Amino acid sequence: MSVRAERETKGSRRPFGEAVLEVEELDVTVPEGGRAVRGVSFTVADGESVGLVGESGSGKSLTCRSVLGVLPPGCAVAGGRVGLPASGADLTTYTRGQWNAVRGRVIGAVFQDPASYLNPSLTVGHQLAEALRVTGGLPRAAARARAVELFDAVGLREPADVFRRYPHELSGGMLQRVLIATAVSCEPRLLVADEATTALDVVVQAEILELFQRLREDGGLALLLVTHDLAVVAENCDRVLVMYAGEIVEEGPTARVLAAPAHPYTEALLRVASVDPADRRDLAVIPGRPPRAGADLPGCRFAERCAYAEPRCTAGPVALRTLPDGRTARCLRPVSADGQDRGHVANAAAHQPEGATA
Repeated sequence: MSVRAERETKGSRRPFGEAVLEVEELDVTVPEGGRAVRGVSFTVADGESVGLVGESGSGKSLTCRSVLGVLPPGCAVAGGRVGLPASGADLTTYTRGQWNAVRGRVIGAVFQDPASYLNPSLTVGHQLAEALRVTGGLPRAAARARAVELFDAVGLREPADVFRRYPHELSGGMLQRVLIATAVSCEPRLLVADEATTALDVVVQAEILELFQRLREDGGLALLLVTHDLAVVAENCDRVLVMYAGEIVEEGPTARVLAAPAHPYTEALLRVASVDPADRRDLAVIPGRPPRAGADLPGCRFAERCAYAEPRCTAGPVALRTLPDGRTARCLRPVSADGQDRGHVANAAAHQPEGATA
């Protein structure tokens, strides 16, 4: 039994608290023109782990960088809201000075390549201590002591020695732990992990994910985990958001979504990347290619690659529909949780107005 399944079976998981992040109808434009993120809405609650999955180019990282206020040059939030419910703030309106009070203190971040976020000419301890002094307001000696404590807390052996090391003297897994220590040093309420374990070997990946889990359980940290690996989501996320071509196409409790995917894209992802390594066989792919970022299509953006597509799928926009079990899916023919086929559900949906419950 997996760690997550065992924890849920014992009923020891702490109930989630209030929402710490609310994203509402977020639109992000790219330099090539058009919206690469289109009407994305979701929440993350205190202590909750939410997975954001999809192929490369689906809009996962742009969504997260909008939450962090660090969009690439030429990209911009063109609509919607990124809110902090506790303060009522809309982060899309924040200036650089206002963001300085959010990053580190309210929202922390860990990215895929930790070495690129560390200064090679300074020791990792100096960099963490500097962050504690600037963001946390600690005096020099206290910042040094706290940095060593944090290195120990994230599982770095001989933390006092690590404090004196330069980035090039540490392994990728150690550098990722340094970055995590920096991200949580000022006790943020939300940690955004954007492909934070992708470049690590499986053993180190498992250790980092266990560290995330411990931070959640010990401090009530909320986690937004961006990944393309459904096995990681299955083991570590309470809820999953599936993105395709800039839109959320399915959302719901992780176990339910992975056991009975409602959207054909989720179904295809599971088919080509089994969450159970024992079931993996020959390499499989989803036929076709995703649309260009920002491309404006008349209907379902997955229709050209979907085995169930029919003419009405491309006739007009497809809204997220709420299924009987509470999940949402952006499909005219979703599979229901009770195993009804797509045709049966489609017949019911056809007699309801657009946007109504399927």
